[in-house]
Amino acid sequence: MKIDIMGVPFDNVTMDEAIARAKELLSGGEPFYCVTPNSEIVYEAMHSEELLTVLRGAALVLPDGAGVVLASKILKTPLTQKVAGVDFADRLLSLLVEEGRSLYLLGSAPGIAEQAAEVMRDRHPGLDICGTADGYFKDAAPVIEKINALSPDVLFVCLGAPKQEFFMRDHLGEIHAKMMIGLGGSLDSFAGTVKRAPKWMIRLNLEWFYRLIKQPSRLGRMMRLPKFIHAVLANKRKCKS
Repeated sequence: MKIDIMGVPFDNVTMDEAIARAKELLSGGEPFYCVTPNSEIVYEAMHSEELLTVLRGAALVLPDGAGVVLASKILKTPLTQKVAGVDFADRLLSLLVEEGRSLYLLGSAPGIAEQAAEVMRDRHPGLDICGTADGYFKDAAPVIEKINALSPDVLFVCLGAPKQEFFMRDHLGEIHAKMMIGLGGSLDSFAGTVKRAPKWMIRLNLEWFYRLIKQPSRLGRMMRLPKFIHAVLANKRKCKS
């Protein structure tokens, strides 16, 4: 079931249901991409028809953020839960091991993908990470050639939004991977170069606050959250009138 949040059609799924849907899609015949928008990305999509179209073209749209879940409640179309991209990615790794599928990691600074790969293999013995590449490239052609030489089943695209979404849109079908998924800074999280919030803060949907404390430079980006919620409230009032 899809739930529309300010034009973005989110899949209303639990984490288990999201993994089951990914498994189903991987068993199909066509390549596809998945997105994990938080409120910042949805707010940007509200002001960019191109980005909105890219998000709508995804086979799986997961609500990565407490702001999106809050918006769904305000609009009286509540999403079941937040499905954080990094947690979904970690669960997906277990599925890849189970099904004997391969993974390629693309993104972040030089060396980070390799560190993330080591951690992933330690957590998920038997995981086939067939290759890595950093996100510091201007010409996508050599990167795509390197990926296609290995033909992974799944490609983690961690280039930051909206660059990663446009990359997946532009190269869907050209890249020899069944599934691409945009995961922002997840490789830094796996590698341990960026620490996640304590579990109690994650449970209370305060991970955004923890990240702001650790990275005060994010304040400008974080201001999109109150702007997003204000737009949601305005939209609710408009629908009532």
